[in-house]
Amino acid sequence: MSFLALKYLHLTCVALSGLGFCLRGWWMLSESPMLRHRLVKILPHLVDTLLLGSALTMAWLSSQYPFAQGWLTAKFFGLLAYILLGNFALKRGKTKGMRAIFFGMALLSYAYIVSVALTRNPLPWF
Repeated sequence: MSFLALKYLHLTCVALSGLGFCLRGWWMLSESPMLRHRLVKILPHLVDTLLLGSALTMAWLSSQYPFAQGWLTAKFFGLLAYILLGNFALKRGKTKGMRAIFFGMALLSYAYIVSVALTRNPLPWF
């Protein structure tokens, strides 16, 4: 697979992952039974696996690695924040209000990751 095709796969997965998270967050806030659908539980894992796999392959092919490149290190820590906040938003938040706060924070971390990727700057908003 060419690097360009890999990049487009990655970008597609970024969009699908973000849109899927927004949809699941909306369903969580509206208490929709769709959130418990089997496909809704499986599909995000497939998309995120492709997303991570394409990211790791692109890093390897381009010889750019977290902890060697500042912007990739920032994306790595942003991803950890996104995973933790998303987990509390969709599963572990004790109240709906807390889940809504975690959901908003997860969306901010997603926006941060995308901004870092576009600018290749660990402080993209400054």
